[in-house]
Amino acid sequence: MTIDQDFLEDLRRRFGNAAGGEMHDPHFREVAASVFKDGDSRKWPFADPATFLGASFIEGGITPDVLAALDVALIGVPMDLGVTNRAGSRLGPRAVRAIERVGPYEHVLGVAPMGKLKVADVGDVPMRSRFDLAGCHADIEASYRMIADTGVIPLSVGGDHSISGAILKGFASRTPVGMIHIDAHCDTAGPYEGSKFHHGAPFREAVLAGVLDPRRTIQIGIRGGAEYLWEFSFASGMTVIHAEEVAEMGIKAVIARALEVVGSGPTYISFDVDSLDPAFAPGTGTPEVGGLLPREVLAILRGLRGVNLVGGDVVEVAPQYDATTNTAQIAAQVLFELLCLAMLSPAVRNAA
Repeated sequence: MTIDQDFLEDLRRRFGNAAGGEMHDPHFREVAASVFKDGDSRKWPFADPATFLGASFIEGGITPDVLAALDVALIGVPMDLGVTNRAGSRLGPRAVRAIERVGPYEHVLGVAPMGKLKVADVGDVPMRSRFDLAGCHADIEASYRMIADTGVIPLSVGGDHSISGAILKGFASRTPVGMIHIDAHCDTAGPYEGSKFHHGAPFREAVLAGVLDPRRTIQIGIRGGAEYLWEFSFASGMTVIHAEEVAEMGIKAVIARALEVVGSGPTYISFDVDSLDPAFAPGTGTPEVGGLLPREVLAILRGLRGVNLVGGDVVEVAPQYDATTNTAQIAAQVLFELLCLAMLSPAVRNAA
């Protein structure tokens, strides 16, 4: 069978001498224009200090003036005093920043958010004491209360999951949010050993503080031997989908249920890397076998297009337990998916 010579000549005419950044499709051309300079030249992904998703870094700290100029702020929260098992997620933000190449294009959603939004890495939340868990939570809460006043969408990288409770107490103190929570654990336990701030309790605390609506909260991927600790999730009206139920229901049904639960109201997305099977993400403090696949997580997130996303986080990356860096790679990809959902959210100031 021979090649159609007219077709081949047309391909040679269009692409034979084209530069790597030269596109003919209007959509691809628009994306390429935001990435390439001087034909086929673009910034080396391994050059300069590392930032979240390669975004610009803004010096000066997390201040109202800095945040007011942005649509989305990428924020590190390097605190892991709330862990029950293996420590180390304080190094999560640094590990996720070190991932060299994620994006710029999301092929399923068809968007390149860096070219449409004002996005920057604004550094890490300042905390006064590396030894005081409750004090760190107070500092996080105060920072996110200020962030809420600016109208920016914060996407945060932890740190252990206890940071999410403090984030919500600050960020959602005026307008309670619903939540799509992807995790191995519900994190709705009570106080233990004199502390209510540990990483197994943030969402009980958020509900009791009046900042998280449990009936607009869905928890996906739940499994493991701690089920008896999550009574509050069921008693408060949260929707819980266990890891094995994801396979039984199918991804489309999970997405449909998530969208039904959160509705059109303001929604927060919290992703814990231990939602994934440790075969894919061993770098975390509380691994649970039998978890989700990265492909399943990405499919769920991509199916949330149009959700009213007002903020989100990626937590529990403990890089020292993963010599492959796969855990941080997945976390960076999820952060990018959240950025794409932010671009498509009604909450963003410059929605495309």
